[in-house]
Amino acid sequence: MLFDLTDLRLFIYIAELKSMTRAAERMHLSLGAASSRMKEMESRFGMRLLYRENKGVQLSPAGETLLRHAQQVMQQVERLKAEMQEYNNGIKGHIRIFANTTAVTEFMPQVLGRFLARHPQVNVALEERLNHDIVRGVQEGTADVGIAAGPVQAQGVHVINFSTDRLVLATAVGHPLAKAGKLSFAQTLDYPHIGLHEGSTLQHFLNRIVAETGQRLQLRIQVRGFEAMCRMVEADVGIGILPYSAALRLAATTQLALVELSEPWAVRERSVLVQRLESLPQYARDLVDEICSSTAHAGIGPT
Repeated sequence: MLFDLTDLRLFIYIAELKSMTRAAERMHLSLGAASSRMKEMESRFGMRLLYRENKGVQLSPAGETLLRHAQQVMQQVERLKAEMQEYNNGIKGHIRIFANTTAVTEFMPQVLGRFLARHPQVNVALEERLNHDIVRGVQEGTADVGIAAGPVQAQGVHVINFSTDRLVLATAVGHPLAKAGKLSFAQTLDYPHIGLHEGSTLQHFLNRIVAETGQRLQLRIQVRGFEAMCRMVEADVGIGILPYSAALRLAATTQLALVELSEPWAVRERSVLVQRLESLPQYARDLVDEICSSTAHAGIGPT
């Protein structure tokens, strides 16, 4: 075997502390034993992993690659330990979900409420992530299920399209754009926007679209969710772009004008991502079914 978990943990400490001596102390090993472990690992890989210098220890390019994988392995080990401990506490299953902003804020609370009522011994971790992190998480196995919007093409990922939504422009009822039947995203850029926080999938997507056009998005304020966005829009602080499904729900409690965007990218396919559906535990497949059946009714735009 090329290494064991002790080797990996020691290597991570060496990289973090930039010191063989301090890493050995952290691991409760003698300096000689730590040095011997690293030399043995380099011998087994057949390449240098560390540069030992007077000012400390630096990683070689191969060492940088090993560090990235070692961190992933140790994260998986910690996750395994945590999940196994949960079985002692009565938990019989665990699902980790990476999802975009709309899923986290709009429909997953209701989906999980119904799912967990039927599966009380299943534990769910729901994390908001950007689309590329969602795809990578499913590919690498750090997420059991992903929920993404827009086109997804990735090796090792099974994509299940479950609904279609559309991005629309929300304005105050007296705003100059409120009466437009349809307009382009570029036509909105002359006006201040209300944006979502920087970690939002939607904000990241819109920032990329603007960057590709060479124009600038006037962000007057950034908020944590669609409800706060719509409150700001209603007060005519700015205009905002959000999914029609969210706008339709919030229009019941706010006075908004919804305007269709003309770009093809405004139509957003929503998808569940898994590695292999048949390899998931039955309770995880039940959750996928719940997501698909509960949200398939979402509309695609204003009428």
